Amino acid sequence: MIAEKTLNQTLHIAKSAKKDEFYTQLSDIESELKHYEKHFKNKVVFCNCDDPRNSNFFNYFAYNFEKLGLKKLITTCYINQETDLFFQEENEKAVFLEYTGDKNGNKIPDAEEIGLTPLKGDGDFRSKESIDLLKQADIVVTNPPFSLFREYVDQLVKYEKKFLIIGNINAITYKEIFKLIKENKAWLGINMGRGISGFIVPDRYELYGTETRIDDFGNRIISPNNCLWLTNLETFKRHEDIVLTKKYYGNEFEYPKFDNYEAINVNKTQDIPLDYEGVMGVPITFLHKYNPEQFELIKFRKGNDDKDLSINGKCPYFRILIKNKRIK
Repeated sequence: MIAEKTLNQTLHIAKSAKKDEFYTQLSDIESELKHYEKHFKNKVVFCNCDDPRNSNFFNYFAYNFEKLGLKKLITTCYINQETDLFFQEENEKAVFLEYTGDKNGNKIPDAEEIGLTPLKGDGDFRSKESIDLLKQADIVVTNPPFSLFREYVDQLVKYEKKFLIIGNINAITYKEIFKLIKENKAWLGINMGRGISGFIVPDRYELYGTETRIDDFGNRIISPNNCLWLTNLETFKRHEDIVLTKKYYGNEFEYPKFDNYEAINVNKTQDIPLDYEGVMGVPITFLHKYNPEQFELIKFRKGNDDKDLSINGKCPYFRILIKNKRIK
């Protein structure tokens, strides 16, 4: 528990310092992307936070280009002012790469051999150059800067793009992100928490606790266990009902009511009662199992007095207010 808390603090410090160098492992990309293969046929994929010389997102899509039936793969990277994770020298130019497939069999191509095109600017996803490339894309897939997550998602929504991106679990608590989920315009992907095995970090990031390691390739891995995939690509999971086995009536003492909202508190998603037709406050991790056909999202975090939901004057960790649509 201490190790996990320290790791989460590391991510918080990195966010505050605008150090967003958490690189996604290929195994985690493969584990998630295998559930979305049908969405990519004849599509242009844009990885706009990815240096093709070392990005595992580029490696995944380049290797699986023909299998997925992609039309084009575009990657761009932000100019790096510090020593790169994989290179000793500094990158002098932000670059982009357009890839249309290897006709001699699926293999991971060498980005340098394909040809990198320097960008005029710094490659920031908010730059005109990057936005012009974004307009060409059908689907955006990447690990965006955690410190700019809200702004990043806002841009995707503005340009009406399909997306599959990694973020911190706390992104659910952002009012802009929750609004998208409530309006059924975005939802959680397949893997979350320990389902995402960890991120490669630079040498200057200190490795804390037991949830860190150095892999067979010498990569330094940190596993915060508090990240998720956010997407607007259809998945099987969000149409699966949560199996409910608990009952409210006869066990009312297990479900105290909030002081400032007419609702009961439910500490775990698995404890949602099957016979309660009123409003319930559930943990934010409920959204990983949320089926919009089974439940209605009412409100996030606040009671009728616009203060955090409380029980006997004490506030549990953030709650999402929901209602079961299928009470018999």
